[in-house]
Amino acid sequence: MDNNTPASGCPFHQAGGQTSVASTDNTDWWPNALNLDILSQHDSKTNPLDPDFDYAKAFKSLDLEAVKQDLRELINSSQDWWPSDYGSYIGMFVRTAWHLAGSYRKQDGRGGANTGNQRFAPLNSWPDNVNTDKGRRLLWPIKKKYGNKLSWGDLIVLAGTVSYEVAGLKTFGFGGGRLDIWAPEKDIYWGEERQWLAPTKGRYKDDQDRSSLDNPLAAVQMGLIYVNPEGVDGVQDPLRTAQDMRVTFDRMGMDDEETVALTVGGHTVGKAHGNGKAENLGADVEGADVEFQGLGWHNSEGTGNAGNTMVSGLEGAWTTHPDKWDNEFLYLLFTYEWEKTLSPAGAKQWEPVNIKEEDKPVDAHNPNVRRNPMMTDADMALKFDPAYRKIAEDFYHNPEKLADVFARAWFKLTHRDMGPKTRYLGADVPAEDLIWQDPIPKADYTLSDVDVANIKAKLLSSGLTSAELIATAWDSARTFRGSDYRGGANGARIRLAPQKDWEGNEPARLAKVLAKLEEIQGTLVKKVSIADLIVLGGTAAVEKAAQDAGVNVKVPFLAGRGDATQEQTDAYSFEDFEPKADGFRNFVKAEYAVQPEELLLDRAQLLGLTAPEMTVLIGGLRVLGANYADSKHGVFTDKVGVLSNDFFVTLTDMSYNWKPTGKNSYNIVSRATGETKYTATRVDLVFGSNSILRSYAEVYAQDDNKEKFVKDFVAAWTKVMNADRFDVK
Repeated sequence: MDNNTPASGCPFHQAGGQTSVASTDNTDWWPNALNLDILSQHDSKTNPLDPDFDYAKAFKSLDLEAVKQDLRELINSSQDWWPSDYGSYIGMFVRTAWHLAGSYRKQDGRGGANTGNQRFAPLNSWPDNVNTDKGRRLLWPIKKKYGNKLSWGDLIVLAGTVSYEVAGLKTFGFGGGRLDIWAPEKDIYWGEERQWLAPTKGRYKDDQDRSSLDNPLAAVQMGLIYVNPEGVDGVQDPLRTAQDMRVTFDRMGMDDEETVALTVGGHTVGKAHGNGKAENLGADVEGADVEFQGLGWHNSEGTGNAGNTMVSGLEGAWTTHPDKWDNEFLYLLFTYEWEKTLSPAGAKQWEPVNIKEEDKPVDAHNPNVRRNPMMTDADMALKFDPAYRKIAEDFYHNPEKLADVFARAWFKLTHRDMGPKTRYLGADVPAEDLIWQDPIPKADYTLSDVDVANIKAKLLSSGLTSAELIATAWDSARTFRGSDYRGGANGARIRLAPQKDWEGNEPARLAKVLAKLEEIQGTLVKKVSIADLIVLGGTAAVEKAAQDAGVNVKVPFLAGRGDATQEQTDAYSFEDFEPKADGFRNFVKAEYAVQPEELLLDRAQLLGLTAPEMTVLIGGLRVLGANYADSKHGVFTDKVGVLSNDFFVTLTDMSYNWKPTGKNSYNIVSRATGETKYTATRVDLVFGSNSILRSYAEVYAQDDNKEKFVKDFVAAWTKVMNADRFDVK
């Protein structure tokens, strides 16, 4: 984004907006080169905290009740520099938390509140996030007071939750444990548009089929959290908007009931702001000059705040008492007819016809004046869409049900990306296990070194090949996503629907391995979990392969995984985990718009790997023969199953020519004889063609680094196998 381009116009009422003008870096000179920046997100160099800082330990020393009391006092105050509406910051903090958490999408687990990423571009400058910068700045005194004990992610979510409590809602709970990032997540795919709020057509394969929204996106336009409140592409049509809502909320992991509850509950408090001229808004956070000190969207009109506040451009409260949790939203929605109108800023909204004076909310800053409430197109969808209306009417007649469903949906919204409950911190963590938390039974056994050695021997003599053991362990563990801490080997969900039937898991081979593991399990004195046996099988095979390479190394194994049941598995949400490609096993399910090596980077980033770790794993898995369907692509060795550095030796050997034979296939041909020695894919060859990856490949190809290669592979393998072991972290 060009920081020198002023952002004018109300966020939802502008045809144009900022365009991204790139600087001249390497990707501009060589746009087709593989960009490894996504893997730099795991670089700790940007973190200003001490290397041994333990946030979980710091949070546990926090007086959480004192923090909540400080928040209550702040919520019920009004600061001169940014006055509160109705004498309360309930709406401000709910919206700030909502827009932090609301960027989550279940397809790849990215977005959400877990990293406090709203502090950085592009999210801090999205048109939909106007004035969330004010919410964070209002919270700064509390962040300053509690310091490292309270991350921004935890503070913002807690502020929104406490705001609902102040409004009168009995919330479901709160769990801490969100780890802040310290630099922008530059390479998250938010869409291809180069303009904020560009027409939606480019994000859909078929503009009339709203379910064709480009994966993994959830928001309907660049710069939005959810849907356009003025209607699809600014055209008021509640039934069409309902289609967008259903797709968007589904991609956040929400069903129709949760969607209605979140819409109603989110708009029960606070108001929309659009009482002015859109063109008076200044640059966004990233585009504002230094004197604004990290605050964006300066409004030159009047005081610039209070009655002159500009956010979405829509203007008005949804309910009669916007600082109270009640059922007024649905009362007003179903009691009155609503007509299309424009806000003072020119944004499209709905207002009631012939509303009673006592049903109007008072002005946010003048209690002697009453104003019309308003509704967005998404709100009206709850009245027009038959399925949504049925749920909304049920909530209208059963307000206790609405409160319960909303409290649970709010908890899910703000905690969806935190992973299993073992990561939650604090006294307010609910006792109830929820299916979207992917519960796993605790293992009720311990294993001694002797136990582990005996089981390894059984696994290696079981008749299963090393490649089968390694591939099964990898397939089980590779589902881990560091974006939302879901997936991984713990739980052994690879033996359950839908994972057991995924093409990339080779169902026939998997069934054979699982049957043998269950047979071995039945012979053990201790009933070791299948999850542990899967990982231990791969670990034993790697250890033997290292020994066969002449390196005596012990591959670490951490016991204690549990076996989840089908009833504990949200099969629908796990469908998004299916690997469309896995470069580590040289698997590509179909032909995609992006190259296989780009898909490899995406998986490596989700696994939490650095570029060197990705490199060493590729080289090791190839020589171990762990390719999908026993493919020979990239198996640059005559000693398959030995953990040698042959992949890198061959890759850097100039006695070969590399000749394409298809879109994703190559022959490795001897220059001397013309004989095809090996075959390869793009994923294999990128480690020789990309200058950065080649530098790593050359390290592992060196004669003096054979042992280093084995030890680095073992470390990276162990990291992947234990990525989801939050119960011991």
